[in-house]
Amino acid sequence: MTEYNIAVIGGDGTGPEVIREAKKVLRAAEKHGISFNFTDLPYDGTRYIETGETLSDSEIEGLKNYDAMLLGAIGHPDIKPGILERDILLKMRFDLDQYINLRPVKLYPNVDTPLAYTTPDNIDYVVIRENTGGLYTGKGSCENKGAADEITTQVMEYSRKQVERCVRYAFETVRKRHSINTPWKGLSAEENEKGFIGKVTLCGKTNVLTYVFDLWQRVMDEVATEYPDIVNDYVHVDAVCIYMVESPARFDVIVTGNMFGDIITDLAAVTQGGMGVAGSGNINPEGVSMFEPIGGTAPAFTGLNQINPIAAISAAHMMLSHLGENKVAGIIEEAKISVIKKMDSMLAAKMGYSTTEIGDMVADLV
Repeated sequence: MTEYNIAVIGGDGTGPEVIREAKKVLRAAEKHGISFNFTDLPYDGTRYIETGETLSDSEIEGLKNYDAMLLGAIGHPDIKPGILERDILLKMRFDLDQYINLRPVKLYPNVDTPLAYTTPDNIDYVVIRENTGGLYTGKGSCENKGAADEITTQVMEYSRKQVERCVRYAFETVRKRHSINTPWKGLSAEENEKGFIGKVTLCGKTNVLTYVFDLWQRVMDEVATEYPDIVNDYVHVDAVCIYMVESPARFDVIVTGNMFGDIITDLAAVTQGGMGVAGSGNINPEGVSMFEPIGGTAPAFTGLNQINPIAAISAAHMMLSHLGENKVAGIIEEAKISVIKKMDSMLAAKMGYSTTEIGDMVADLV
């Protein structure tokens, strides 16, 4: 039996509630020949209010000893915005070099989408967001603060290494999703005849951000030569937002920088049914990775047992896939889909099920 040591950061608000259900499903999966040692860690807003501590360097070092991490959500209404985000969330991503944010975008059967005439066949793609560079590094300045001639600067900075490893991960993701025998269904007849198996779309702004996205485009073109069976595509970020709404079936794998990725994945989540469905991974392929639902802490719902835990269960499914437990991950995915098919709404309070009951239903089918 394979045993995994998992760091669990339930976090704030409804985070601990949905992570509780994800752990429940993982416990149910132990019958399939794996086991988990969960360690609950208090790296959240409550600890900051009580002690002034966020996340120390020694605690970061401790996280490197785990096989993976599960995160609920971090954010507290009594704490100034930016503190927890910078000193816990971004610190984990940067210091653990979790340079890939992996966001599957999939519309499940029986899930409502605001897109008219859209079916599950039309929304099934992945966004690969570079997770450690760009505008989110915090580099910048402010001169003459408060004065009429105040000037602020925020730096979008990328190294070739950061861009190349992210782009390469995107092409490798296509290889994992498709093969010559099972190519991506969005390919044209001509592309199929040429032997393509899938497509990577670079989402950028080469016409305005002429330094940073010139680098991205050059690296994209160079890496693409190593993957002659994958279509090399480019779309401006504003057009990506249009196509996500008008024709999402045109996307297979999207790769982009930190800020654009942050924005378009929230739009993508809405098209697939909302924050209650979408899971996310912060990946270091050579180190420890962290998995989470992409929704926030939802403080107004805290303690009401009304938040849908499907996104957290999706994060647990992603974690198992990352650990190489594809068979068990598939079992959880099928159980999740079976439960989703029973649901009339993605908000537990509207469909007559509680957070706990949804977790029980998935666990019972695992």
